[in-house]
Amino acid sequence: MLLSVEDLKIGFGLLEPLVGVDLGVDAGEILGLVGESGSGKSMTAMSIMGMLPLMGGRIKQGRIVFDGLDLTTINEGSYRKLRGGRIALITQNPMTSLDPVVRVGRQIDQASQLHLGLDRKEAKSRTIDLMDRMRIPSPQHAYDLFPHQLSGGLRQRIVIAMALAGDPDLLIADEPTTALDVTVQAQIIQLLVELVRDRGLGLILITHDMGVIAQTCDRVAVMYCGRVVEYGPVARLFDDPRHPYTRALISCIPQLGMAPGTLTGIPGMVPSSQNLPKGCRFHPRCDSVLDNCRLREPPMKTEDGRSVACFLHEGGQR
Repeated sequence: MLLSVEDLKIGFGLLEPLVGVDLGVDAGEILGLVGESGSGKSMTAMSIMGMLPLMGGRIKQGRIVFDGLDLTTINEGSYRKLRGGRIALITQNPMTSLDPVVRVGRQIDQASQLHLGLDRKEAKSRTIDLMDRMRIPSPQHAYDLFPHQLSGGLRQRIVIAMALAGDPDLLIADEPTTALDVTVQAQIIQLLVELVRDRGLGLILITHDMGVIAQTCDRVAVMYCGRVVEYGPVARLFDDPRHPYTRALISCIPQLGMAPGTLTGIPGMVPSSQNLPKGCRFHPRCDSVLDNCRLREPPMKTEDGRSVACFLHEGGQR
């Protein structure tokens, strides 16, 4: 396993936005993290990237094991050698990720110079090659442009090239198609899939779009309110969703031929970590709630390669 997150709990003072998170991704595999805003997806990414101390948070429990190394035991200096190198993050908003006063080619150069030790000439050659592989037209010309001179889709490709410049083994893509139109979204997702298949990278794809998950991922972790509530192979999860939250997310996907007004939503909102309900965190919004759901949190049950945290499945019964 390239990356394994085991029983992860993080804290910001008295608040615990993530509790008991377990997931993993192997080389050449795409793991999807899906859930509504506030479910803990980006916080999981920040934990893996070692950025919690910069945000005032800390890991209170669990391990994050990358290629045999427990990242919770290393210092910031060691993390800097990994961050942007062997582990890279693709952020969701390229306009805020790119320096507006530095040419995009130089921004990509910096990663390969820092993590691969290339000189400026070697870094520029590598950058132009990466830009070409990202299907950026006229990469030698684009190298000298500023971010505002590029479209949203091209800026996102620049951010992906920056992530690849350090030759990573693991990519974390945090909603990489936010604010892009549908056609460009499809191009970016296809590009990421090709990178995984061709280079054998591990990819964690964070999204709220179940359609993207269905088309691209090998496994999926469904997150709700700081917990993983269902985890397993993507095809089996869509064929037979076991958690009511997973079923609700899938029911929100528009289908061809749907009658007007028949698309359903999930009532209510994700509660904040300051005001969590007692018992199962999803029970106030659940259409299959049991008495037990209001009293205690359901444990995660693993059976036949799938895991689900729901009292409907205690003892293997549905």
